[in-house]
Amino acid sequence: MAYAVFKTGGKQYRVQAGDQIDVEKLVADVDSEISFDEVLLVNDGSTTKVGAPVVEGATVKAKVVDQFRGKKGIAFKFKRRQGYHKTKGYRRHLTKLEIVSVA
Repeated sequence: MAYAVFKTGGKQYRVQAGDQIDVEKLVADVDSEISFDEVLLVNDGSTTKVGAPVVEGATVKAKVVDQFRGKKGIAFKFKRRQGYHKTKGYRRHLTKLEIVSVA
């Protein structure tokens, strides 16, 4: 099975056709298709190509399934013996992608 490692949002993802992943928010409409050119590694089942830093001509195509906000995270600051503590919550904006092809 062919797979690839690509980079988006400052993170790297290992994907193959049919996978669904959540990435940092991308500016795209739902049901539109996105192409990622920053592919770091490609494996076609028998050979592996590693980029320096990217593999030339390799692309990962994905379809945007949903734009949503992730689950709540807590940022808690605390200084001992000072009576200081602060809680702040956040929710990241994410994009759900379905990988269409690895080429």
